[in-house]
This record gives sequence, C-alpha cells and structure tokens, in this order.
Amino acid sequence: MDVRFRPLACTAFALMLGACTHVTRTPQGTITEPPISAAHPGRYEPVSGREAAVVAELRAAPAPAQPEISDGQSAQGDERLLAAKGYVRIGDGYYRSDDARARDWLTERAHEVGADKVVLYADGGGETEAALHAVYYVRFKLPFGASFRDLRADERETLGAGGVRIGKVIGNSPAAEANLRDGDFVLKFNGEAVRDRADFEQRLRAHMGKRVTLLINRDGTLVSRLVRLGMLASELDARK
Repeated sequence: MDVRFRPLACTAFALMLGACTHVTRTPQGTITEPPISAAHPGRYEPVSGREAAVVAELRAAPAPAQPEISDGQSAQGDERLLAAKGYVRIGDGYYRSDDARARDWLTERAHEVGADKVVLYADGGGETEAALHAVYYVRFKLPFGASFRDLRADERETLGAGGVRIGKVIGNSPAAEANLRDGDFVLKFNGEAVRDRADFEQRLRAHMGKRVTLLINRDGTLVSRLVRLGMLASELDARK
C-alpha cells in the first residue's frame, strides 16, 4: 500500500477511562442497583454515555450468540490493548463470590448487554465487597475505515479541485458500508470543498458518530455517498 496513505483508525488514539455509575438503564426505565450483599450478590454498572442505544448504533457487528470470556491480567493494561483493536468498555460487573455461580451470573449480564468480550479479574477491581470483577467490551466501528492521501499535482489538475484519494477500504467499516472504493476521489464533505488530507481528517474527527455526505469522483463520474461515521471511546467521554 502507498506509504502516503494514512488510515484514521482506533490504533491512533488512546482509550480514555469512562466514569462508572450505580445506575442500570433498561427499556422499562432506570433501576438503581443495590449494594452487593448476601441478598444481592451481584451488581452491573454501565459506563455513563454508553447506554444500549449508543452501543447499538456504533457497534461494528451484531452481538454474538456467545461472548468471548477470558481471565485478565491488568484492567488498565488489558483495556489499552483492546482499545487498539477497536473495543470499548461499556460496563463493569461485580459479584460477591468467585465461583461457578458468580461466573454464570456475570456471563448472563454479558448476554443482556450484548458484550463481545468479557474480561474477569479475581481482585474485584478495588471493590472490597466483591470477589470477582468483570469488564464488558463491545467492538465499535472504525471512525472511517479507509486510508487516504493528498492529491498529486497531476490529479489536482485533472480534477480542477482539491481533495483526497481513497486507498485501502476495510471491510464492515463506515467507508465500506457507504460503498467507497480504492481510487475514489473525495471532493466535498457535507457540501464543502475538501482542501487536502489534513482538512479531510479534521472534518472526520469533528463529525464522529454522525452521518455525513461525501461528493466522490469515480472514474470521471460524480456520485454522492452517505457515510455513518463511527466514534472513539475518547470522543464519547469528551461529549458527555
């Protein structure tokens, strides 16, 4: 691939930790989770700003029939590694004991929230009343999902305009879903002319999580493409 292409991908950003709450939202309303006790041995805490509707809109694929469950090493270290692969923490689960019943309960919460991955920690994540801590992740769409580069001088002359040229398009990404192709020239973003690569990247960042319209030149034909951009967890945190 041309080294001048620069993908806008989740690996370029660090995942910021979201604040936890003690509130679980359901289609029926808002339920306050009771403290962990003998009567209520388990608790689920969603990350604020990553409720079911937000996750459903931005997840990369439908929820799996069986989430991937593994034992973790370091909560922060594991989160950084998963963030680099596009996984976003959507909630935490805590259980009073560390046994088969606890793992079954935490796994059932994974099915309820549609988690792609669950990472388990025996230290309780700092919760003294909990023996087992589960962190729930969903893989989000890449913000764009295609590499792009500045136009060469001859391309600018032929097009009579600025813009960027699309390179590799990643499958199941917003760019792929909008039917963008290798070799497409992006001329306008929401009706405004795109100057160069830096301008296009800045517009993508500013419109994460939104639907945008791109004017494309494909083999000399102008076509319009509606793109539903993905969003990074750090952007979700910043917009709360």
